[in-house]
Amino acid sequence: MTALAPQPHRALEVRRAAPFGPNLFASVMGTGIVATAGAAMPGLHTAATFVWALDAALLVFLVGAALRRWTWATVREQLADPVMAQFWGAPPMALMTVGTGALLLGRDWIGLPAALAVDWTLWTAGTLLGLATSVLVPLRMIGSGERAFGGWLMPVVPPMVSAASGALLAQHLDGAARQAMVLGCYALFGVSLFATVVIVPQIWQRLVQHGLGAASTVPTLWIVLGPLGQSITAANLLAGVPVLPGQGAFGVLYGTITWGFALLWVAIAATVTARTARRGLPFALTWWSFVFPLGTLVTGTNALAARVPSVMFTGIAVVLYGALVLAWITVALRTLLRR
Repeated sequence: MTALAPQPHRALEVRRAAPFGPNLFASVMGTGIVATAGAAMPGLHTAATFVWALDAALLVFLVGAALRRWTWATVREQLADPVMAQFWGAPPMALMTVGTGALLLGRDWIGLPAALAVDWTLWTAGTLLGLATSVLVPLRMIGSGERAFGGWLMPVVPPMVSAASGALLAQHLDGAARQAMVLGCYALFGVSLFATVVIVPQIWQRLVQHGLGAASTVPTLWIVLGPLGQSITAANLLAGVPVLPGQGAFGVLYGTITWGFALLWVAIAATVTARTARRGLPFALTWWSFVFPLGTLVTGTNALAARVPSVMFTGIAVVLYGALVLAWITVALRTLLRR
């Protein structure tokens, strides 16, 4: 299978990371999705709350480190790198993941008013930053001649995270405010969905024509699951805040169709990853791509199970969550050991 053999290419080579890059926030995303996905798992609420608390502490640490180390010159240097620039999508998603965890889990410890305040603050900051990355990073790629890879989805996924997280916040609004929030979330849904529709075919074309690239970029193939799983989650969470006719039907129909394709992509990505691992898959921070995207598929499957009670959805959600926890433990340990 020569098409699956890693091929070197300048744009896809793993470059030496900056001393402190935005890709580090992928660890917050991955840890947070383990917590929020666990919130829907029977018997895991307390354990998931502890994971959320760990994630919140990790976010505070990384934000503090970023404020100390980043300068405008540092940011410009990272944005100039066609690979590192993509990972500026990680900080806004990290913010919103912790905010969602506060509302789903942290409210038990800090109370609902404080949880809402935390979530609104992090959602607002994450949404604004995510909209900026959705525009600025793709603009930076115009005329660059770079080949597409999974990381290209990172800057355009945050609006989908905003849509899913915003649906939970909308449940605490009434009247015109609720309607405006839901409509805004659907607009954010569209921003990410159609950007994904544009980018994924480019990723597939690059794979067919040029192969995989450097081995340590193979984990980024899993990022494709991010917008898929998160869109299933968003569509069905928004269906729980009805302000428009047909929201419930759209959530189930869109979610089930997209869920099927997501499982197909899991099979492709898992096969490619296994084949690459046999030849050698060096550790890099891109390994966090194994975690958050898979977690969105868990939350999406749980959201479908909540709308359409089904042994199939429930059973597969449990299996996927087990794989998610295993991936998180593995990647977290390798990150701590840096090998």
